[in-house]
Amino acid sequence: MLGERLKKLREQKSLSQTELGNHFSLSKQAISGYENGTRSPDATTLGLLADFFSVSVDYLLGRTDIPSPKQAVLDIERALSDDTELALFFNELKDRDDLQLLFKQVRPMSPEDIKKIIRVIKAIEDEEAQEG
Repeated sequence: MLGERLKKLREQKSLSQTELGNHFSLSKQAISGYENGTRSPDATTLGLLADFFSVSVDYLLGRTDIPSPKQAVLDIERALSDDTELALFFNELKDRDDLQLLFKQVRPMSPEDIKKIIRVIKAIEDEEAQEG
C-alpha cells in the first residue's frame, strides 16, 4: 500500500524518483525500493514524506483512505453546508479531543450518510445534556 500511494503522490507532483530522493538526500534506488515494496522507510523518513505530500502517515500506510484529517473535516463541513443546525453543531464538535479519532477514521461517505452520523452524535449529546 505504501509503495502505491507514494508513487501516486510523487507522480501527482510530477517528480521523478531521483527528484524526490534528492529532496530527502535519498537515492533513486531507495525511492524505487519504497515504491516496489522491497524497502521500507524508517519512521522519521515516513513522517517527512507525509509532511512533504501533506498527507497523514496513516494514509501513506493504507490505514485510512482519507489523505489527511483536515480533508475529512472539510468533507463533513461540505456535506452539512445545507443544514444550518447540523453545521453549527459540527462546528462545536470538530475541535473536541475525544472525537478526533472519529474524524481520522471516517471513510469516504455520501453527504446523507455524514448527516446521519452527525445527527446520531447530536442525539446522544442532547440526551446526555437532559440527563445531566
